[in-house]
Amino acid sequence: MSEILRELLRVSEKAANIARACRQQEALFQLLIEEKRGGEKNKKFAVDFKTLADVLVQEVIKQNMENKFVFPLGEKVILRLCATEEETVELLSKVLNGNKLASEALASVVHQDVTLSDPTLDSVEVSIPQDILGIWVDPIDSTYQYIKGSADTKSNQGIFPSGLQCVTILIGVYDTQTGEPLMGVINQPFTSQDSSTRRWKGQYYWGLSYMGTNVHSLQSPASKRNGSETQSNPTEAASPHQFSAVISTSEKETIKAALSQVCGDRIFRAAGAGYKSLCVIQGLVDVYIFSEDTTFKWDSCAAHAILRAMGGGMVDLSECLSRPAEAGRGLPQLAYHVENEGAAGVDKWANKGGLVAYRSGKQLETFLSLLIQSLLAPAETQT
Repeated sequence: MSEILRELLRVSEKAANIARACRQQEALFQLLIEEKRGGEKNKKFAVDFKTLADVLVQEVIKQNMENKFVFPLGEKVILRLCATEEETVELLSKVLNGNKLASEALASVVHQDVTLSDPTLDSVEVSIPQDILGIWVDPIDSTYQYIKGSADTKSNQGIFPSGLQCVTILIGVYDTQTGEPLMGVINQPFTSQDSSTRRWKGQYYWGLSYMGTNVHSLQSPASKRNGSETQSNPTEAASPHQFSAVISTSEKETIKAALSQVCGDRIFRAAGAGYKSLCVIQGLVDVYIFSEDTTFKWDSCAAHAILRAMGGGMVDLSECLSRPAEAGRGLPQLAYHVENEGAAGVDKWANKGGLVAYRSGKQLETFLSLLIQSLLAPAETQT
C-alpha cells in the first residue's frame, strides 16, 4: 500500500509544479481563468472560478490513478492529456491562443517525472484491498486566492489569512464500503518564495489510518504506529480551558460570538478549507470550525485521513451540537461514500452539518462542551 501512497505523493508534487508553472506569468495566467456555472458552482460565492491549472491537475491525477480508484464524481474534463509532450504542446497551444513558448513550458511540467524520498513512507507496511478504495480530489483549493496571486500577505502567529500560501492540492482516499478516510495528501505549492528568483517552493503532508495502523509525515520513522501515539499540545498543557480556532471570514455571527467566549482573542481567519484544516494538522490551532454547508467531501477527505492518523478527526458540527451530552456515543465522524438525499449538483457531496477538525478527541469534547454552553448562554439569560 505504500506504493499507492507514494504515487499519490508523486502526482501531488507534479500537480504543485503545474500550479506554480501556470502562475508564473500574470498576463498569460489571465487567459486561463473560466467562471464556473450551474451545478459545479459553489453557492457560497457570488462568482466562482476554475483555471487551466485545475483542469490540468485533475487530469494528471486521474490519468495516473484511475486504474486504482473509484472516482465518484465522474466530472467532465475539458482537456485530455496526450501520450507525448509534443502532442500536449499542440493541444495547449489551442487553449493558450497559440502561445507556443507557454505551451511548451506547461507541457514540460505535465510530462516531467517526479521522484521523492520519504523515510517515514518507506517504513509503511500495510495491505489494504484495492477494490474498496475511492478517491476525492480538489485540484486547486482556494481558487480565488490562487487567481489573486498575493505573495506579500503577512502571517498572524504562523497563520496566513489570505494569499498564495492558502492554496492547497487535496487528495483523499476513503473506504467505499464504510466511508472512512484511509489516506490523505495535502500539497501546499506556495510555502516560501525565493527573494531573488521570485520562484516558489512547496511542502506536502500525508497520513494513513487503517486497521490500527496510523502513520503520518509529521512523525519520525521510529514513532509508534499502533494507534497509541499521544499528541502533545502546548495550548492544552498551558491552559486546558483556553482554545484556539481558525474560521472562515463568512462564519455566522452566532458562532463567532460563542467562540469568543471559548477562545478569547485566539480566533484566526483564513482562506481555503484545505489550508484551515492544515493549520490544525500543523498544530497552529486546536480546531477548525465551520457551521455552513459549503464545504464538500473533496475539501475534507484528505485532511480527515491525516488527522485520523494523528489521533484526531473531523466531525459533523450540527450533530455534535444536537447530540445528548450523556449519550456516551462516539463522535459523529464525516463519511465519504453516500450522497446527500434529495440534493442536486455539487450539493450531493456537501458536508451538510458543517464540520470541526481536531487533533485530540479529549480536547474536542471539552471544546464542544464549552461551545454549547456559550451558544445557550444568551437564551438562558433571556428566560
